[in-house]
Amino acid sequence: MQPKCIVHFGKSLILKVVLTRYTIELFMYTDPISDFLTRVRNAMMAGHKVVEIPASKIKKEITKILFEQGYILNYKFEGQDQPQGTIKIALKYDKVTKEPAIRKIKRASTPGLRQYAGSKELPRVLNGLGVAIISTSKGVMTDKQARQENVGGEVLCFVY
Repeated sequence: MQPKCIVHFGKSLILKVVLTRYTIELFMYTDPISDFLTRVRNAMMAGHKVVEIPASKIKKEITKILFEQGYILNYKFEGQDQPQGTIKIALKYDKVTKEPAIRKIKRASTPGLRQYAGSKELPRVLNGLGVAIISTSKGVMTDKQARQENVGGEVLCFVY
């Protein structure tokens, strides 16, 4: 089975495979965490209540942290019996102003430029009002948890 066309779209690579009557689109991302953050950001800017994202272990951990910190209403992992599955995230908005709970969500470390920080150099986001999500040897956690555990790691993203 040979691909008929390959299309580059930003940082994503879209591969279209044409079978007799059907077209299958396979999305291959160079940075799945950036894709996750972009989907959440775009859904919030568009005012969506729910966003569906392809699941992975690290995306599940980031989703749990966003829920624990109060940035999203709820989440659900679907298709656990399937190889990948999806994550459904219920987004959170202010009841009066209808503003999203997440004002800014930004990728810190990228595949081209990894950002590592020791426990003493972990960034503080808005003097503690925001959260930095860190991937450590003890798992994915917030900057505050990493300081308490006295571990450093890769700074994945900032949320405030």
